[in-house]
Amino acid sequence: MTDKKKKLLLVDGSSVAFRSFFGLPNLDGFRNKNGLHTNALYAFNNILERIFQTEEPTHLLVAFDSGKTTFRNALYDDYKGGRASMPSELSEQWPYFGVLVHAFGGKTYELVNYEADDIIGTYSRMADQAGYDVVIISGDKDMIQLTTDNIRVDITVKGVSELKSYTPDVIREEYGIEPKQIIDMKGLMGDSSDNYPGVTKVGEKTALKLLTEYGSIENLYEHIDELKKSKMKENLINDKENAFMSKTLATIDLDSPVTLKLDELAVEGKQMDKLTDFYREMDFNSFLDKLGVASEDRSESFEDIHFEVLTEIRPEHFTERMALYVEMLEDNYHDGKILAVSWGTEKNIYTASLETVMASPAFKEWAENAEAHKIVYDGKRTMVMLHYAGIALAGIDFDILLASYILNAKDNSKDLAQVAQEYGYNDVSFDEAIYGKGAKTAVPEDTVLHDHLARKVKAIQALFAQLNAELESNVQKDLYYEMELPLSFVLAHMEIQGIKVEPQRLLTMKEEFAGRLLEIEKTIYAEAGEEFNINSPKQLGVILFEKMGLPAIKKTKTGYSTAVDVLEKLQAQAPIVEHILNYRQLAKLQSTYVEGLLKFIKPETGKIHTRYQQTLTQTGRLSSVDPNLQNIPIRMEEGRKIRQAFVPQQEGWKLFASDYSQIELRVLAHISGDEHLQEAFLEGQDIHTSTAMRVFGIENPEDVTANLRRQAKAVNFGVVYGISDYGLSQNLNITRKAAQEFIDRYFEKYPGVKQFMEDIVKEAKETGYVETLFHRRRYLPDIHNRNFNLRSFAERTAINSPIQGTAADIIKVAMVRMDKALKEKGLQANMLLQVHDELIFECPEEEIPVLEKLVPEIMEHAVSLAVPLKVDSNFGDSWYEAK
Repeated sequence: MTDKKKKLLLVDGSSVAFRSFFGLPNLDGFRNKNGLHTNALYAFNNILERIFQTEEPTHLLVAFDSGKTTFRNALYDDYKGGRASMPSELSEQWPYFGVLVHAFGGKTYELVNYEADDIIGTYSRMADQAGYDVVIISGDKDMIQLTTDNIRVDITVKGVSELKSYTPDVIREEYGIEPKQIIDMKGLMGDSSDNYPGVTKVGEKTALKLLTEYGSIENLYEHIDELKKSKMKENLINDKENAFMSKTLATIDLDSPVTLKLDELAVEGKQMDKLTDFYREMDFNSFLDKLGVASEDRSESFEDIHFEVLTEIRPEHFTERMALYVEMLEDNYHDGKILAVSWGTEKNIYTASLETVMASPAFKEWAENAEAHKIVYDGKRTMVMLHYAGIALAGIDFDILLASYILNAKDNSKDLAQVAQEYGYNDVSFDEAIYGKGAKTAVPEDTVLHDHLARKVKAIQALFAQLNAELESNVQKDLYYEMELPLSFVLAHMEIQGIKVEPQRLLTMKEEFAGRLLEIEKTIYAEAGEEFNINSPKQLGVILFEKMGLPAIKKTKTGYSTAVDVLEKLQAQAPIVEHILNYRQLAKLQSTYVEGLLKFIKPETGKIHTRYQQTLTQTGRLSSVDPNLQNIPIRMEEGRKIRQAFVPQQEGWKLFASDYSQIELRVLAHISGDEHLQEAFLEGQDIHTSTAMRVFGIENPEDVTANLRRQAKAVNFGVVYGISDYGLSQNLNITRKAAQEFIDRYFEKYPGVKQFMEDIVKEAKETGYVETLFHRRRYLPDIHNRNFNLRSFAERTAINSPIQGTAADIIKVAMVRMDKALKEKGLQANMLLQVHDELIFECPEEEIPVLEKLVPEIMEHAVSLAVPLKVDSNFGDSWYEAK
């Protein structure tokens, strides 16, 4: 049996990375939990996965350009001079391409003064001579000059979703020339993408005609006198130097001074640990699923924990301050079943079943005693679970989860065992050790469960003093004790309270949407001239691009792309496209929100009880799940109408909503001290109109058009968060040059903002972190990184975090104060929801005048800034009417 023939896969990393980025342009849809854009990495992974499966290479090298200048710049100063700079959203991803390649078991390579093309050319020729099969992947058609009987070049088409293969036969058929003549063709016609000139007015057709007759540039010029007098001949004579120079620039170096030997490029096989870590860091959950990674064995050999399993709970089992942990089965603690409870001190730890706890007046008395201090892990969760067991937990004075989150918000998915190990306390088992990987579905044996709980209580006790001391040294005790800890109690009560949702209204809406979908469906069929499956991209592609003849912007493996970004570009060309987009939006509203919300209404209460995630984001913002009430789309009227189903809990009550107006820009005005930005807010001007006037030199507000205001708004909200010229150009559908000019004018008119950005980056470099006005820290480990892209990403984060984080802190302060005020004034009103910068309440109608004064008063004075905070309020019989 013969050995498998060696196959070298050579990938033009720079070209494919760019193609990946621009081929998957949904920037906002591809970010990891740390805010890093991941679209290019996602697409790059897909192409690696695909070519590994189809090609099964034995050797792999991904080559990258080492910098902007190469030996070609010495020949021609303006080589590649017309190319725009790399978008920052791509440059921040750049350091991770190599990590991904290495995780796939391949090698990466850069060579100073040479391009990726030259590295690939050199290795392709070495491998060809050594008898390898060679496959080259690139987005640069210059590469096809490298083809031989053993070397195939695959060029990416429309992003990276499709490849076109070139062999010598394909080149002969398509161009009528040999592969090596490609460089002569380029010499004659030039290349606009690489910015070298060629011969004036000689395009591909003319170049191929000349090469068919003369074979090469050299031979052409040897016979130049034989050409008939013409403008083309005149151009060839005048541009002779350009032609030869361009041929040289187009020629890939086959003898670059590379140092790796061919056998060093052998594929080592996927490095599963590295690949798993990479996917987790990038939040590529679908790739993790495909890996089928076996769960890690995290069980350890622990020393014995001394605890007592109680069958009867008495008052002597409690002291003044104790750790408390409640174990449940389901992840959603509003539906979770309590398995057992554990509490104790360093010396005495007790555990008991739920039945024992429920039968004990002593436990209930201790749990509800606000003077009996408890240390917990995730107090909000604990309060809600015990509420469903009929126990109103009070007296929480320290929460390990909240403290850990404030001290370092980067790892925001950690559990108690991970926090304990960070502080050198390993005597606590992971949940996976007793439940296995994934959701908890089976109750472990009593002995295992109680031992597990005892370890958690011991860890909570051990962590308390260390975390409390760190909060003190970081000057974060106020942030913790005055904001985050009391807020967790407020959120627990909001979750327990829930918000009433009328299922009948959703069911009616479901029928209305179904009817509307049917109408749109008929319209689409009429436009198409036939019935087909609208939800089938393949059938839809045939209708749009074959039957109706619309231009096919992008193709996939299975046919034409009918993605949203493709359809939006075609919207103006045919009415059917707009109907399809409306159909999709309405169908998503129907399935995700109308039908989705119905599943979350608790039959016992008739309410939805969303869970607030207090320790998820690095900026401090809250989010909600099960269901996510912060993402109900309200741009479409049908989306806004979903809020009609959210109503007060009883007749004669109203919903009342108050929303901060442009809070992040007001925070920026305060932090930056920019006099023009502050002036606009102090004088009550519309900030976007004011920006448009300053940037575009307009004197009267009425002369600011809707489009100019829209552009100014995009810059106001974009520039301070590190948006690049590329990002702004995409948002406004303008050129990158125009976007950069807009950004430059903004900073010219708002110099205080620019100074703030420079100062905060400098501060971050000195301290390693930035802070909000309330001392919430965001650590920036890459602020001194020698890698430009990682450092730049950290610098943009340094600018963003104090603004967004302070805005998040302000509404948290307002929530804590509102909760206190409602109780002190004896109002029946309930705070129900927090949605970004908005608070929603319910109250009897007669309390509306009180809330109209009280809520804005508290929200607008949650913090004292150099500019006023402004709150807009409204009320009605539903959430829809209150907006």
